[in-house]
Amino acid sequence: MDSMIYRMDKNRKKADNFVDGIREHLRLGPKFSETVKGKLSLGARILQLGGVKRVFRQIFCAKEGEKLLKASQCYLSTTAGPIAGLLFISTQRVAFCSDRSIKFSCPNGELVRIHYKVSIPLSKIKRANQSENAKKTSQKFMEIVTMDNFDFWFIGFLNYQKAFSYVRQAISQAPNPVQK
Repeated sequence: MDSMIYRMDKNRKKADNFVDGIREHLRLGPKFSETVKGKLSLGARILQLGGVKRVFRQIFCAKEGEKLLKASQCYLSTTAGPIAGLLFISTQRVAFCSDRSIKFSCPNGELVRIHYKVSIPLSKIKRANQSENAKKTSQKFMEIVTMDNFDFWFIGFLNYQKAFSYVRQAISQAPNPVQK
């Protein structure tokens, strides 16, 4: 009986963490409708290309032997605000691509729509740090610091702990990891 209560409690905690992750993920979006549109657009793109692995290969021109370990929905924190997208963790890099295209103006004044992308080779990652909001511990952040001391902040994960453990695993298995 005690083991059944333990399992029920453990499953309840997992469900609560997942619900908190969804709530946090949606809260970071500009508007609920915009977040949903982005997720639907991303889902359609994944289906159209035949899965997350193919999306990763197409967007980031994956090299021979590079394997996708994990893809996680999250936000990239920027000075202009959080950008929703997918964080890809592979055997060669940590990469991010926005759910929706973003408008940029060219020097000639023309507006261009492109997806916001970041690709960080594992060999260029100095460290990955965990952080959380002291007042609201369900708000967790991941900081990736590069060799040139540039930092990338990823927030609003649906499953933060799993994503962070895959990043740590990828960094530790990379050739010549600097700091684990």
